[in-house]
Amino acid sequence: MRLSCAALLALPATFLSTLAVAVPSPAYPDQHPFLQSPSTPERSRWRRLSGKLIDTVWGLTHDGHSPAASMAKADAQAPPHTFARYGGDVVLRFNISTPDEAKSLADAADTLLLDVWEFTQDWVDIRLAKDIVRPLLGLLPSSLQSSHAPLLGERDLAQAIYDTYPQPRGVAAAHPKELHHTGPSLGARPFSPALGQDNDETNIFFNDYQPFSVIEPWMRLMASLFTTHVRKVNIGVSVQGRDIPGLRVGVHPTNNQVENPPNRKTVLIFGGQHAREWISTSTVTYLAYSFITGYGKSPSITRILEAFDIVFIPTINPDGYIYTWETDRLWRKNRQPTNLRFCQGIDLDRNFGFQWDGAGDSTTAGNPCSESFAGDHPFQAVETQQLAAWAQNETEHHNVDFVAMLDLHSYSQQILYPYSYSCDDLPANMENLEELAFGLGKAIRVGAHGHNYEVLSACEGNSIFSSSPSASDANDESTPSRRKLLPRIVPSGGSALDWFYAALSVRFAYQVKLPDRGMYGFLLPREMIVPTGKETLDALLYLGEFLGETFGVEGLGVKKEGDEVGKEFKQDESVAPQDEIETEGEGEKLSEVVVGDDGDETEWIVIEGSEYEDGELEGEDVRWELKRRMRRR
Repeated sequence: MRLSCAALLALPATFLSTLAVAVPSPAYPDQHPFLQSPSTPERSRWRRLSGKLIDTVWGLTHDGHSPAASMAKADAQAPPHTFARYGGDVVLRFNISTPDEAKSLADAADTLLLDVWEFTQDWVDIRLAKDIVRPLLGLLPSSLQSSHAPLLGERDLAQAIYDTYPQPRGVAAAHPKELHHTGPSLGARPFSPALGQDNDETNIFFNDYQPFSVIEPWMRLMASLFTTHVRKVNIGVSVQGRDIPGLRVGVHPTNNQVENPPNRKTVLIFGGQHAREWISTSTVTYLAYSFITGYGKSPSITRILEAFDIVFIPTINPDGYIYTWETDRLWRKNRQPTNLRFCQGIDLDRNFGFQWDGAGDSTTAGNPCSESFAGDHPFQAVETQQLAAWAQNETEHHNVDFVAMLDLHSYSQQILYPYSYSCDDLPANMENLEELAFGLGKAIRVGAHGHNYEVLSACEGNSIFSSSPSASDANDESTPSRRKLLPRIVPSGGSALDWFYAALSVRFAYQVKLPDRGMYGFLLPREMIVPTGKETLDALLYLGEFLGETFGVEGLGVKKEGDEVGKEFKQDESVAPQDEIETEGEGEKLSEVVVGDDGDETEWIVIEGSEYEDGELEGEDVRWELKRRMRRR
């Protein structure tokens, strides 16, 4: 017993030192202090015995390194052919303003099988070979001939890719003046869970993007050190046979005598569906680390973890993620073979079984060589099968009730709610989804870094809008009054967002597209890992408070600054929707539905005793007045 206890006490220090070896770049191993073998006195017999026990338990090699940590040396550097692969490519940003421009660009992207990086209502980013630029412009209207510019500015794409891989300590960022945040000091300490959240900027683990061979043992370490509230789970196995690991974080009493324990309300957070979106994977690990180490220190985190479980999955596409480290930094899909031997991979976020549209009209959706290939049938991708099967098994056999889901992506700073496949169908609890989405956006905006996130239906996030309808559509009742839907750039059915919301009945499901909107795209500098993690943590804390208020958890609730009208209240089942709703203990009217002479129903909102009709307020005011509306359970 004494031997076992000694081994467990020695375990954190031993494995932390192992992790510290794995994290930094191995490009200059002799110069890195953590890679040097310190001279230590000969260990006593007791130390040798305890060391052997640790090696046996953790599968460490004779030099004290785990096999996974040893593999990190080959992973954590840019592939040698990076410059040869991308030296002739460029990323162009096109400014879109008319339906004709959007349609011609979408058709050209389909015809030439271009890599569409991202798009909003204002712009579209496309990667292509430099010698394809002229043929592309020949397919576009004259208005687009001059309305484009290189996304990366004067930077070379290959160099920008190289800069995202871990660098030796002491090597400055290539463009420090362009960064929103300065990097850690040269005195950064090796990773330690004992470091408080205030010290995460000097934490080596978040100093760089990390390869899968470092992330997986890091997750095992977290589960072993924080056994009171962390458990490592296996979501499934990838197409190449790798485990898809996750961390279940939560604290709740267990009573084996209870035959039918209540369902455990759970939040699911995952990233890395698209392999090249490294910031999504790093952000999930940052969120997990913050909640794991914040339990017992942060009152808000402690209350949230006592009320809810949170499952963190850094990447559901480990094969693709590893491929971006070893071979192709901009790989998007998984690594599953298709019916074309030379075109591998399925876009996981187009292969879920709800409203799958891979057989639609889009060339990209049905072409295995396309970055957006949706597969030949729903759930063809092994990883989508595994995630869906795991989630269904959790709900059916393990008393899990998924109440919220965050699917992290990059880039464009958007918070998207269902549905993705179509703008014609609206979710039943759309007002609640919007309310929470705007709350998440505000939590990010008022934080230290102040990024603005756009809130949209996911179908809008997968489309482009003009700023106003055309003159010919001015009298068309089917045309929205504020903006007109333009052609889609990529297909949008079969998304994880829609499947979790509609098939698994997750009440609050979102796709969050992380920074940035500027000149980095998928190649966000490593210096932005911590700032992005921090602002996403602010959003997750808001989500926890919101869910606590929604489900009546004592001690949790969204703080309403000076808001007497916006007190929490629940809908009385016996009250018809058009009846007045009153706050508890007060007779103040919150909202009512007024039926006009033409039979149209218009919802009115009370703001500090004054009434405004929807549409009379502008911008953020309208969005935030959704808070005062009745929550529908």
